[in-house]
Amino acid sequence: MLFVETLGNTYGIGQVLFKATPLIFTGLSVAFAFKGGLFNIGAEGQLNIGALCTAWVAFTFVNLPWPVLIPLSVMTGFFGGAIWGSIAGYLKARFGSHEVINTIMLNFIALALVNYFVNVAFNVPATVHTPEISTSSYLLRFDSFTGMFKGSPFNLSFLIAIAACIIMYYLLWKTPFGYEISTLGSNPNAAKYARMNVKRLIALTMALSGGFAGLAGSNFVLGYKHYFELGFSDGAGYIGIAVALIARNNPFAIILVAVFFGILEYGGLTINTIVPKEIVTMLQAIVIIFVIIISQITQKLNRKIAAEPNA
Repeated sequence: MLFVETLGNTYGIGQVLFKATPLIFTGLSVAFAFKGGLFNIGAEGQLNIGALCTAWVAFTFVNLPWPVLIPLSVMTGFFGGAIWGSIAGYLKARFGSHEVINTIMLNFIALALVNYFVNVAFNVPATVHTPEISTSSYLLRFDSFTGMFKGSPFNLSFLIAIAACIIMYYLLWKTPFGYEISTLGSNPNAAKYARMNVKRLIALTMALSGGFAGLAGSNFVLGYKHYFELGFSDGAGYIGIAVALIARNNPFAIILVAVFFGILEYGGLTINTIVPKEIVTMLQAIVIIFVIIISQITQKLNRKIAAEPNA
């Protein structure tokens, strides 16, 4: 029933891909930090800050044409998330304070900040959202020019997510900077011995990690509701941790895992009259636990096999 409702028609597929899009961004965010040996729990806060920045640009610079306003809005979201992520990176690099604690605390601060801006600074009466953005900043929905996915909010931010996956792959696997990040993640002492600027790498890794999360707002703000709304993320920043873990930090595997979670999330909504939504949430948790167990078993087997020739 779950797969029939989600993948049995183009509307269901569109809904799945729409819900998968922010998970791709947050999965990339967490995975990028993992590659540098850092644990970014702050994607939820970075996502919200980035989305608010995206909305602010889109409803402020209303006279800009779409070829300027759309890229400007998207990149502002990236930089908003990057700046928020860099705070934890700086604290880690400068004082050695653990990024897990820093990012968790920054999540609370981020949510308080966006709440202030929405309810006080922007103050659209009787709402919990910002003013509506300029029509020049709208990301087209696929049903508006393909005829497919009719009625679904699935939009062009999905292509931005795919581009982000390609950029992350190229950056980490094809550039000297990516090699330095991987070295930092696998062996910080080797990075120091190779005279890499470890403090700079930590700060940049957390900043770029936050930037990927900040892009997630484009899906909701530019492609769906056309304003920033409190609570829109629905925990996507935390689910991104599971996406990155299951995908083993591979940017292309993140797409598949995000789609799988999109199926579970939308499927839970379609079958909640038959099966409680909590059952689907439990299924998500069981999948994560199962993958972690299998991963640990596989690693132990690989170490055992590698040690046998030396025995």
